[in-house]
Amino acid sequence: MPDMENAVAAIAGAKPSDNDPIIRIVDLHKSFGDVDVLRGISLDIRCGEVVVVLGPSGSGKSTMLRCLNRLEEPTSGQIIFEGEDITAPKVNVNKVRERMGMVFQQFNLFPHLDALHNVMLAQTKVLNRSDDEAKRIAAEQLARVGLAERADYYPDELSGGQQQRVAIARALAMDPHVMLFDEATSALDPELVRGVLDVMRELARGGMTMVVVTHEMGFARDVADRVIFMDGGVIVEQGTPDEVFNHPKSERTRAFLGEVSLK
Repeated sequence: MPDMENAVAAIAGAKPSDNDPIIRIVDLHKSFGDVDVLRGISLDIRCGEVVVVLGPSGSGKSTMLRCLNRLEEPTSGQIIFEGEDITAPKVNVNKVRERMGMVFQQFNLFPHLDALHNVMLAQTKVLNRSDDEAKRIAAEQLARVGLAERADYYPDELSGGQQQRVAIARALAMDPHVMLFDEATSALDPELVRGVLDVMRELARGGMTMVVVTHEMGFARDVADRVIFMDGGVIVEQGTPDEVFNHPKSERTRAFLGEVSLK
């Protein structure tokens, strides 16, 4: 399809303007062996937009998110991030990840480092910040997520929710342009979920561009600018929270929301 190829080349080669999407996904496919997990995802994400991705287990949500910062290598398709085709063979993936923070289900903190030094480490190793600058920024970000008083606590001295907030602070300390959240609350006990969601709400209010894979329906209703419903590796439906939750067009979306509401 020459027209599609030319259009993608033009997008990738152009400098982004204020009206351009910060992320443009074009016909994204991902296969693991004979299993097609993503089957032609196309999606634009605007600067400052909060996009919440819903869907049953195995629908491709997390795989799409991991493709965005190249933790998974797409089988085909393009991802244009801030005007750059980050699926191009010679792209510097580490530079891409500096601008695209990611928070996982598991916290992935270093057990031998306290909260402050967990947040400092990538700043000094990746961004080459001095220890003093990294310490100042780490303290600021820990305060931002409500953990100023826990800076000298080690991971095993923190609750799961506090560990996840340290992980968020670590990502924010890198000054990302986009934050990706992959089921950030799914490993937490229910009483610990609220603190993490409150931090995410504050980020949204502050204008952070966010792509959030979650099963937290209340968060999606309250915070999302747009809700994406995926199933079988494709986007089945998307729209505002009101459109998707209250007026779903797809029978599959209605069935999923019905199942979730019964849990």
